[in-house]
Amino acid sequence: MIRRRPGEAVLIGEGVEVEVLEATVSQVKLGIRAPRSVPVLRKEIQITRQQNREAAREIPPVAIRRLSACLKDPASKSYESSR
Repeated sequence: MIRRRPGEAVLIGEGVEVEVLEATVSQVKLGIRAPRSVPVLRKEIQITRQQNREAAREIPPVAIRRLSACLKDPASKSYESSR
């Protein structure tokens, strides 16, 4: 564990710096400097992205085509007739 106070920073590898900007009892604000080639994401965003991709894989392509057809032509009964 590394402890840092506001104004102090940690270097990670080449070119990544994480600085503590502000700290209170309930939250910490961090500043992150990294090359553009290094993605910087909050973990919950990455988890949500992975969950969305997994959920999308579970839908059969034929179901997506049927839904797409229904959205393009709401009068079409192709979804109902395929059930």
